[in-house]
Amino acid sequence: MKIHNPFRHLTKFEWSLWGVSLAVVTVSFFVGGSGGLLSLCASLLGVTALIFVAKGDVTGQFLSVLFAVLYAIVSWEQRYYGEMITYLCMSAPAAVFSIVSWLRHPYGKDHSEVRIARMTVGKTFLLFGATALVTLVFYWILKWLGNAELIVSTLSVTTSFLAASLLFLRSPYYALAYTANDVVLIVLWVVASFQDLSYLSMVACFLMFLFNDLYGFFNWLRMRKKQNKEEQVCTAP
Repeated sequence: MKIHNPFRHLTKFEWSLWGVSLAVVTVSFFVGGSGGLLSLCASLLGVTALIFVAKGDVTGQFLSVLFAVLYAIVSWEQRYYGEMITYLCMSAPAAVFSIVSWLRHPYGKDHSEVRIARMTVGKTFLLFGATALVTLVFYWILKWLGNAELIVSTLSVTTSFLAASLLFLRSPYYALAYTANDVVLIVLWVVASFQDLSYLSMVACFLMFLFNDLYGFFNWLRMRKKQNKEEQVCTAP
């Protein structure tokens, strides 16, 4: 998978989705008032990363690492320690591992696209077992830290771990796990916005994440169908 100009391969719909996402996040920042500049930067970076992840473009993973760091800082300021730990200790490293995995499994020669993989029964059992273990461990850690919104934050850890793992495994179902995570985080930041309207940009961020992840799921299914069809043609006698 070669490094290239990622914007060159965006479709008209993807340009529109990205533009609307940036606009909604920016407007919500000004509506919420000043004081949340870091959350605005994180939100803008996050929606930009997702549009490329939805295309199976490794550029999205590089941007995801930067987003994870900024988002962790914003979460720390709000005492959402679960989010901070999750993104620094899980999401950021997972994005780094995904960069390696995606670069090692490219598809096509013209532009950067990851080769989509299928989940086996064994991988599925291991994944759900690991997810249950991570959920249990993080619940007690967050409880000990006095995390705000303990149950919601624990659900965020669960869905984040599941999504990050599926993304590393190059499965289209990463997007469904992230969609569930988006719903959890929308609730989390709506609660924070009651105390500080500057966090409205984070609500808008994850609302746009929701739409981007839904698009990512259907686009990855389309890419998988295309890849399977092309491989069948290449192997046909």
